[in-house]
Amino acid sequence: MDQTRSSATSDMVMALLQAAVQAPSSHNTQPWVFLVREGGIDLLADRTRALPVNDPDDRELIISCGCALFNLRVAAARAALTLDVHLMPGGYHGDQLAAVELSASGTVPPGLAELADAVSRRRTFRRTFSDRPVAVQDVAALVNAACQEQAWLEPLDTADTRHAAADLVAEGDASQWANPSWRRELAAWMHPRRGGDGLTVPGLTLPLAQGVVRTFDIGLGVGAKDRQIASASPLLVALGTEADGPEQWLVAGQALQRMLLVACGLGLQASFLNQPVQVPALRFKLQHLLGRPGYPQLLLRLGHADDQLPASPRRPLADVVEHA
Repeated sequence: MDQTRSSATSDMVMALLQAAVQAPSSHNTQPWVFLVREGGIDLLADRTRALPVNDPDDRELIISCGCALFNLRVAAARAALTLDVHLMPGGYHGDQLAAVELSASGTVPPGLAELADAVSRRRTFRRTFSDRPVAVQDVAALVNAACQEQAWLEPLDTADTRHAAADLVAEGDASQWANPSWRRELAAWMHPRRGGDGLTVPGLTLPLAQGVVRTFDIGLGVGAKDRQIASASPLLVALGTEADGPEQWLVAGQALQRMLLVACGLGLQASFLNQPVQVPALRFKLQHLLGRPGYPQLLLRLGHADDQLPASPRRPLADVVEHA
């Protein structure tokens, strides 16, 4: 390979990774490392950025890495590269989540390249959505997006199921906020924007905000607010998989990100109400409420966002990229 081709390939790989790291993650922990090697990229879990209280099995950590993997696939398709992706090549107990082989030959999968523009426009939108309903055909497009990644998306489209799910969200808030270890973990991930990760809090108010979170159980108040948010959301959906385990969590992450990018292209944004999945006893109740086989992995609200929010901060690529 001549020097010009080698340099272009290196630049292209870094562009792929720049897209990958724009994926969402729990508490904006960005729990991924990319090992760049000859002919490919390995996706590794960075378990130093795990949330042992909120996510004791690293389920959401792996889902977040799955989102990053899908962004990588989208960016590769935009660059006319083909990928050969192997999930969990070293088994379920290691940190290597995927091995990705890059090639400039072959057929680019359809339907990916057109999602590339949405990668930088997607936001986790925690504000109130507009009152506009989500069109039936748009809901169908979101369901199809999840199905294309071998996951399922179940809209909670009756008043009874929405209110029941909202009650589970509030019950999850109460359970989590009552746990001092959970509150300390949340406070530890409240960072100023310049930190490049975590839940962004203005620097001047950060010590006070952290102190309040660590010290006070405000689960009832948070739960009441989240119950109202869930009930009033234009669209409430559960994303799940047929089985449950690390490989299925990677599948769920890729399905989530495809669905979020499709949603962004339709003028929709999303945020997460994952409390009923994070609390084991409530996950079973949510599974029963959905009334379908499989395992719920995430609960989301979607709608039309009138405000344009800044992107969440990201760590420098140098912090998340290693070279073999």
